[in-house]
Formats: sequence, structure tokens, C-alpha cells
Amino acid sequence: MFRPAREPQSKRHVRNSYYVVGEGVFNDPGVGADEPVEPSKPSTIAALRKFRFSRLSPEPSTAVTSRPLRESLAAAMTPAGRTPDSDHPAIPAGFTYLGQFVDHDLTLDATARDLEQDVTVDELVQGRSPALDLDSLYGRGPRKPQDRKFYGPDGVRLRTGRTQASGGPGDGVNDVPQQELDGFDLPRAGIGSSIGERRAALIPDARNDENLAVAQIHCAFIRFHNRVVGDLAAKGTDSTALFDTARELVVKHYQWMLRTDYLIQIVDDRIVDDVFRHGRRYFDVSPRIKYEDDDAKDEYRTLQPGDTPTMPVEFSVAAFRLGHSMVREEYEWNRVFNSGQATGTLARATLRLIFVFSATSGNFLPFPPDDDNPDAGSSERLPTNWIADLPRLFDFSETGRKELMRPADQFNLAKRIDTVLVDVLKQLPLGSFGARGTTVPDIERNLAFRNLTRANMLKLATGQEMAEFFKLEDEDRLTPDEIEQGSGGASLTGLSAEDLEFVRTRTPLWFYILREAEVRGGGRLTGVGGRIVAEVFHRAMEGSRHSIVRDPEWRPSLGVNPSTFRMSDLLLYAFEDNPDLLNPLGPTPS
Repeated sequence: MFRPAREPQSKRHVRNSYYVVGEGVFNDPGVGADEPVEPSKPSTIAALRKFRFSRLSPEPSTAVTSRPLRESLAAAMTPAGRTPDSDHPAIPAGFTYLGQFVDHDLTLDATARDLEQDVTVDELVQGRSPALDLDSLYGRGPRKPQDRKFYGPDGVRLRTGRTQASGGPGDGVNDVPQQELDGFDLPRAGIGSSIGERRAALIPDARNDENLAVAQIHCAFIRFHNRVVGDLAAKGTDSTALFDTARELVVKHYQWMLRTDYLIQIVDDRIVDDVFRHGRRYFDVSPRIKYEDDDAKDEYRTLQPGDTPTMPVEFSVAAFRLGHSMVREEYEWNRVFNSGQATGTLARATLRLIFVFSATSGNFLPFPPDDDNPDAGSSERLPTNWIADLPRLFDFSETGRKELMRPADQFNLAKRIDTVLVDVLKQLPLGSFGARGTTVPDIERNLAFRNLTRANMLKLATGQEMAEFFKLEDEDRLTPDEIEQGSGGASLTGLSAEDLEFVRTRTPLWFYILREAEVRGGGRLTGVGGRIVAEVFHRAMEGSRHSIVRDPEWRPSLGVNPSTFRMSDLLLYAFEDNPDLLNPLGPTPS
């Protein structure tokens, strides 16, 4: 039974309104609404208590998509059948969920926290911004009473979680999984009147327990912080400065990894290099900006690199939803859940099970039909046999550690970035969008439909309007025929003639950006999509309290080869250079 006590957690996961600076609050009328809403003008205090969005485009679009068009286009984007892996470029599947982890770092909304009276106006304006500062990992830090629960007894290290015993002896595969292991699950509440409450992750952002893959990445970042703390303490760092010193080191290495590894996996590296070498051209580049909620309402002030950024809706609602097309139907997860035929091997980890073995979307109960019941099942912690073999998700060949390299049949590539989503995503778990305890029409469980509808609600610019705003040369813009035909992506043959003409000439931005990657980008964002993502990442780093953009001489110092601090280097350092920690269940028996 759905319990009201869990409602704040659901609210944290789903944004019901968007405060767009200079326009007002766009309140969500519901996914099924056919027409976009008009923004309402908030009071000053109400505005301050909203996460701040903005537009890159000069003004809202007038190209409104009808519900039938959105339904048809969503159906075209989620066809039955398999979609191709990203063999060029060969993007490791872990980057799909690293992107989700980053998205939650960029869009944490402090106004929807439990007991929100402890959130001050000053924190909202100065501290809870779309900056790449890992606030989804740290919250507001151990000095804030409400966030102290995320930290261990020393108030410096982050809490870790312990898995729950699983499997049975004697089968050659499940001998190890029957043990409980520390540090391989998220910390969990452990108290409450229902099992769902006890199972809830004890982390600043419950969205990082939406699926098992992003949860395992969050666990890795907990380890990363804790190892940095241990190393600094061993070097004699003063205890009063230990947390702040560790956080700065962690954040800057994280930003370096995003700049030099993650971004070039998903965006045309020529665009990334241009933005980070020469600066932004379109986002927050005006020499003087007006802050609507300042006391001196008619005054402007010069934009400084450290000023609080906003979040462009074109990024949040369109461009950075690229990861939805990278999701696989199933994964070679570890030595227990894979496609091998060894004794004890069960099956590959399906996407449904990746959702199930989380507390926000699932309940650790692998058998239907109780997927959407938060209080079903008996496990309160992740079963040990579901710990990820991280070298199956990230490529460790670049570290030179041969024992961490997996053969092709045990390694997971992401799906190609294009206009097709795996068909499992047309039946999202209710918990993944905060709808547990409700009845939702099937079309409103379709992720593509939800994305298209959210964009319609905000009157998002079309792809053509953004190409014009960016002043792309004609040869760099998608033609109507390219939009219609694509290159192995969504087939638009099911659209009516009228809807097809609309999509050809007034293309929803999210679809346009994915079609760009498919047709022009070789599986990476380019043109409109590449420019949006690269510029927002640059601004989010610039606007962070600790910033490699504002400190351009900074270089990594951690790991075996810090000059190339990639995600694989981060993981190797976080897991103490120990292959047995990166894969505690061991290799798949031959």
C-alpha cells in the first residue's frame, strides 16, 4: 500500500513545475494535457524557492505539438525489436548511467527536500544551482544538521551500505554471493513502519536509486570521496579542513573526467574543444545581466564566472535526454547474471531487473506482478549477487590493467545515440516518475511520450529555431528529408501526412538533436545538440564553487596516471587499485 510518508521522496524525483527566469512558473497540467500552459507570475519568495531555469532561445516557440502527434512520434521512437549497439563510436554502457548521475548533480532541487524549512533563501540563490559540484552526493555537507545523516561517525566520510546475503553454497557461482559485503550497496534508512521505508536509500537525491546501474555508480563515488579522505588524513591534513579539502579535490577530478572523457564520448570533440578553449558563444555570455529577484529590480550587474548559473530548458528537457537512447534491453552484469552457459549462470540482467533492484523504481523482488508495489518483497538491501562487475561497464584497457579487461562477449556497449529507444522504455516503472499508488494510462508510461509532452508544456524551441539561433550554416542544418528518413533510426511512416509535414519542418527539439547524432554526428551529438551540451557543461563547471574552468592551470593529482584521469582511472583509484573490489564476485567460470 502506498504510504503518504513516502510522498516527499517521490516529489523529489519528479518536477511538477519549472520556474523560467523572466517568464514565470510553468505548472505541469499533467502528461495527458493537449495544450501547453501559460506561465504564472510568482511572488518574489515563491520565485526564490524554485530551481531556476532559463531559455537559450530568445522566446518560447509557437510550434505546439498535438497529443496525437506526440503519441505517434513516441510510438515510432519505441518500436518492438532490438536496436544497434554503438559500435562507432564504441561507447561503454557505463557512460549511459554516469550521464544520469551527472544529470541529477545538475538539477537537484533543494525546495523539495523533506523538512524544507531548513533551506534558506540564501542557500537557494547561492548554493543550489545547476553546477557540477556533486551536491547529489554531498547534500549541503556534514555541517548541516539535516544532512549529517549522510555521513559516518567522523562527519567527514560518507556512509556506505552493506549488501544482503544471497545465493546458496555448492554451485560454483553463488558461493561468494551468499556473503554480506560492505560498501557495495547504497546506505539505507533501516527504520520505518514499512519495508519500503526501511529500504529507502539514505542519500541526498533518491533519484540515484532509480535503477541499479546509477546506484552502483553512486556507490563508486562514495568510495572515491572516502579514499580521498583517507589519503589526505594519512598525509596529515588538519581535521578541521579535511572535508573541505577532500571535496575540492573530488569535485575537480570529477570535472576533469567529465571534460576529458565523458563529454568526448557523447559530443563531437571539435565542439567540446572549441567551447573549452575559446569559451561559450550563446549561454550566459551577455556582459551585463539582470537578476529579477534582486532588491534593486531595475539594476543590472556584470556577469562574473562564479555567479550562480541557471539551467536552460533546451538542455534539461531536450539535449541532455540523449542518454535515453543509449539504454540497453539487457546487460552482461556479472558472473551470475550474464549470457554464458557456465554452471550457476542465471541470465543476462534485463532492463526491467535493473529497475527492480532499486528502491525508487523497484522493490528487490524479481518476480512480477508486484514491480510497482514499494512494500512488496522481503529484501531491505541489495542482494550480493547483484553487485556490478564494473569492468563490464567501463573500458579499463586504457589503464593498462589486463586483468580488468573483459572479452567482447562479456562487455556492454551503449546503444547508439539516435531516435530509437528500447521498447522496454514504453512501459516505465511507476516509481521512476513518482507515480506509485496511482493508475497511469499506458501511453503516459512511455518515456518518449513523456519527454515530448514536457517539451510541449514549456513551449520549447524547435530544432529549426535553435539552428537559426545558433546561426548554423545551411549545410550544417538537417534537411526535411534527413529528418523524415533518418539513418537507421525511427521510421515515421506511421505518422499522418499532416503530422509528418509538421515534424519535417517544425521538429521537436529532442527528436531533432537525436536525428542530428544519427544522421550527421556518427553517433555523437553535433550541431544544435552538441553546442547546447558543451556550453551548459562549461557554464556548470564555471559556476561551481570549485572549478577547473576558473582554475585553468589545475591538473589531476590522483591515480596511477593522473594526466589522463578518465572514468576508469577514477574507479581504479576509488576501489583501491584492487581488481577484487571492482568485481567482488569474480570472473565468469569458463
